Amino acid sequence: MNRIGVIGHQKVLDLLEQEAGSPAHAYLFVGPEAVGKAMIASRFAAVVLCDRSGNHEGPCSVCDRVASGNHPDVTVILPDGRASIGVEQARAAVHAASMTPVEGDRKIILFDEASTLTESAANALLKTVEEPSASTVFILVAESEDDLPPTIGSRCRTVHFGRVRSEDLVAGLQAQGVDEEQAHRVAVIAGGRPGLAIQLATEKEVVRFREFWLTVPERVSPHTGNSFLLADAAERAAAPLIKTLGVADPDETATARDRRERATKRSAQALMITGLEILASWYTDAAAAQFGVAVRNPDVDVTRLALVTPTQAARNAERALDAVTAIRQNQRVPLVLANLFNDLARE
Repeated sequence: MNRIGVIGHQKVLDLLEQEAGSPAHAYLFVGPEAVGKAMIASRFAAVVLCDRSGNHEGPCSVCDRVASGNHPDVTVILPDGRASIGVEQARAAVHAASMTPVEGDRKIILFDEASTLTESAANALLKTVEEPSASTVFILVAESEDDLPPTIGSRCRTVHFGRVRSEDLVAGLQAQGVDEEQAHRVAVIAGGRPGLAIQLATEKEVVRFREFWLTVPERVSPHTGNSFLLADAAERAAAPLIKTLGVADPDETATARDRRERATKRSAQALMITGLEILASWYTDAAAAQFGVAVRNPDVDVTRLALVTPTQAARNAERALDAVTAIRQNQRVPLVLANLFNDLARE
């Protein structure tokens, strides 16, 4: 499998390489947003279709066409401008699965955003996923198994993707030409997400973004108005980075634009979650420092960490992580942040 540009997930790549010659009929790739699931799904599709033996490094017309979306035996199912994958897209997948491969012995049906499958679409797809033709391999990409009906998930071979270690992110970014200091800064902001790290690799604003979240404990207030102002400041701190995530290609098609906009939304959510995790790490450090334990943010003045008691620190770290859950549930970010900042000021 072509591993160029892939950061981390070596065990997953090894596993998929072993299975490529005789793949399961359906795979479910699950893991956090922006960790590289979709990229590896495309690489896996390529190696399943490629007839070369040995490793799949170097030029290859099959792999290149899969990567560019121009291979006749790969069907990618997307919401196509909608918020979800509906019955029409599911029926298109069923039809594609019934066709004979054009070039080789197999064809791939790839659901790049399987989390958006509606219940009716999943029902339309169920029988085909359960009993596909011998030549068809399904790959569904989602953030969690819970995002799909159990009837679909239970029919798939589940492959779990975790976050990538910080040191692997740094090494991967350096291999792509990012200097070491910037690679360390980006790794902190990316929070184990290679996709986000690559997008932010050259952005100097990552320093200000982290600094903002590390100063939140000193800026929180029990006054609701101030909490909303601080929530607005949090969104402004993220804005330059989000702008980088959403850079458009002037030649992109309408479908590509829709896909980019959805990807940008997911990356922006991941960025805000990272900010909350940085905030939680400040409170964790506040508790740790007062017990003489090593901290995660050694550049924060230890006197600042004494602003709260260890009990308050533990409670506030939990509140910050509860806000992460709320954002993942698609609750309105300004309200989630304002409520959190108000709660952090309470004794």
